[in-house]
Amino acid sequence: MTTPRHSTGLSQLDEMLGGGLIPGTMTVVMGSTGIGKTQLGLQFAHAGKEQEGETGILFDMTSRGDAQNQDEYAKRLFDWDFRAASNADIRRESFDVTTVWDAEQSRKDYLHLFRRSGRRVTLSDLDDDQWREWKVELSRKLDRAIYFFYGNFVHGVRRIVLDGIEPAEKASDSFQFHMIDYVYHQVLRKESDWLARDLFRSQFRSQESIVEQHPYDHQQLSCLILYTCHEVMLNDLLERPIESGDMLSNANTIILMGKTREEGKMGRALQIAKHRGSACDESIVPFQITEKGLQL
Repeated sequence: MTTPRHSTGLSQLDEMLGGGLIPGTMTVVMGSTGIGKTQLGLQFAHAGKEQEGETGILFDMTSRGDAQNQDEYAKRLFDWDFRAASNADIRRESFDVTTVWDAEQSRKDYLHLFRRSGRRVTLSDLDDDQWREWKVELSRKLDRAIYFFYGNFVHGVRRIVLDGIEPAEKASDSFQFHMIDYVYHQVLRKESDWLARDLFRSQFRSQESIVEQHPYDHQQLSCLILYTCHEVMLNDLLERPIESGDMLSNANTIILMGKTREEGKMGRALQIAKHRGSACDESIVPFQITEKGLQL
C-alpha cells in the first residue's frame, strides 16, 4: 500500500515532487533571509488541517530574539491564530508533565525555546564558562521541547517546521545543528512509547496505560527545516556542494530558493535539488510572494 504524500500546500510544487513530500523524512528549504522560506513553511503546516485534521507546528530556533513574523503571516494568510507556548512555561523550573493528555494545555502551534536569549549560534562565540552555562540551559529546555512535540503528536499533529536556522561556516560549530540532530533523531524518529519514557521518566509506570491509549506512528511525521544561508542568488545555491554539512547530506529532500536576474529585472525562483526515493521535476520555477503567500 502506498503511503499518501504530505502536500506542501502548493499543488504545483506537489506535482514537481511527484505528489508531495514523503512522510517520515526530513526536507531542507534553503535560501537567504527574506526569500520566502517562512511563507512556504506555513503553507506546508497549514495544509495539515485538511490532510490530517490538524495544522502542523513551528519550532522556532532563533536565538537572538529576531522576529520571524510567523504569527502575522499565519493570521494574514489563513486567519490562523497561533496557540503559542508561553514564556512563563519555558522558564519554569518544574512543571506537571501529565498535563500532556489535556489538549487545551499541550496542543500548541508554536514554541520559541530561546526567546530573547541574545546568543549567537556558533560555539566559537562562547568561552568555556558560557558554553557550560548554555549546555545547562539547553538541557533544561529540552524537557520543554519533548513535552511540546509529544503533546502535539498524541493529539494528531504530523507536520513539524523548524525555523530560525542561521548560517554557520561549519555544521559542527553550530549548536543549532546539534539541536536539530537531537530533535530529529531523538524525538521525531523515536517510537511513541519510547519518547513517552523520555518525557515521564520516573512517572512512566503510572502513565503507561494512558501512553498505550495514545499511540502514533512516528514514520508518518514530516519535518521541514527552514535554513538561512549566505547565498542570495539561485545560481550560487545551485553551484554550492550539496553535501556541505550533515543536515544537507541527511535530508531526503532539498528545495533551493533564491533570487534571479534577467534582462535587468530581479525575480525569485526555486529548484528541487534532491528528492530521494521519488521522481521529481528539476526545473527552475519562478515564484512570487503575494497576499496569498508563495505562488509559483
